Amino acid sequence: MAGGDHRTRVTKMLIRRAFTELLRVKPVQSISIKELCEKAGVNRGTFYAHYQSVYDLLRQMEDDLLSEINAVLAGLLPEDGKGVSSLRISTELFQCLKDNADLCIVTLGDFGDKSFAVRMLNMGWEKCIAAYSRYFRNATPKEIAYFYAFVSEGCIGLLRRWLREGMTTSAEEVAAMAEQLMLHGASALEKRAP
Repeated sequence: MAGGDHRTRVTKMLIRRAFTELLRVKPVQSISIKELCEKAGVNRGTFYAHYQSVYDLLRQMEDDLLSEINAVLAGLLPEDGKGVSSLRISTELFQCLKDNADLCIVTLGDFGDKSFAVRMLNMGWEKCIAAYSRYFRNATPKEIAYFYAFVSEGCIGLLRRWLREGMTTSAEEVAAMAEQLMLHGASALEKRAP
C-alpha cells in the first residue's frame, strides 16, 4: 500500500507540475488532457484515475492550498485571542504561499482563475474580522469590515508583486512590509534619521 501511495503522490506531482507550466503560457480552457498528459509523461487513464477534467485538477489544487491556509490561520488565530501577532500571522501566510509558489504564480497570473483570490479572501474573512476586532477595540464593525477589504486587497497586490519578482524577498520581510503599511500607511515609507 505504501508503494501505491508514493506512486500516486509522484504521479499527481508530475501532473501538477506539467499543468502549472502550461498555465503560465495559456488559459485553462486551452489546455487539453492529451497535451497535459504528454507533458507530464502519463497516460490519459492515469490522469482520469485522479481527476475528471483540467478544471477538476485546478479546483483540487486550489482547495489543497486553501486547506493549508486555513490550517495556518487556525493555528495562529486562537478563539480566546491570546498571543495573536499580526506579524506572525502575515509571515506564516506569506510562507505558506511561497511554499505553493507554483500554484500562486499561475492562479494569480495572467491566465489564472480570478475567482481563486476571492475564495482566498473570503476564507479568511471571519477569522481576520474577529482578530481585528480584538486588536482595534474602539473600531466599529463597519470600520473593521472596510479595513479588512482594504488590507486584503492590498495584500493580494503585494503577493502579485512578490510573485513577479520571483519571491526572492523572504516571507518575513514581505510580512513586515505588509504590517507596516497596514498599520502606518504611507508614513511607513518615510525615511528615518540614522
